[in-house]
Amino acid sequence: MEKVLFGAGCFWGVEEKFRKLPGIIRTEVGYSGGITNNPSYEDVCKGNTNHAEVVFIEYNKDEISFEELLVYFWSCHNPTTLNRQGPDIGTQYRSVIFYFNNNQKKIAEKSKQDYSKSNNLNIVTEISEAKEYYKAEEYHQKYIQKTGLHCAI
Repeated sequence: MEKVLFGAGCFWGVEEKFRKLPGIIRTEVGYSGGITNNPSYEDVCKGNTNHAEVVFIEYNKDEISFEELLVYFWSCHNPTTLNRQGPDIGTQYRSVIFYFNNNQKKIAEKSKQDYSKSNNLNIVTEISEAKEYYKAEEYHQKYIQKTGLHCAI
């Protein structure tokens, strides 16, 4: 079992998209990359914590590789917009990959470079070491499943 944290805009839709992929063991939404301990959704929305809305993903690397997850990551959001995804604006919506080991870091950096070059894009996605991760409030977990809403991604 491996894990990764992806930020690609509003975490509700991102979680729903990754949750459905083969080889995904578990998804959970939360906050990472910020300066505040145990932030609430309201704290993060104010934009003062520097946390990104992220999806914590546990996956079986024998069924889906990190490289395959990255291909999907690049395609499920716009990695060229700084601190924005669609109508959602702020650092909490930034494009970010939080890696858990040096191998993931190398693969993510190469994938970013290759995707940028092959699509002639200026990608602003941050690639950073995973540090503190805080699980979001329960009402955010599996939000799309609970509500039946659809997201724009």
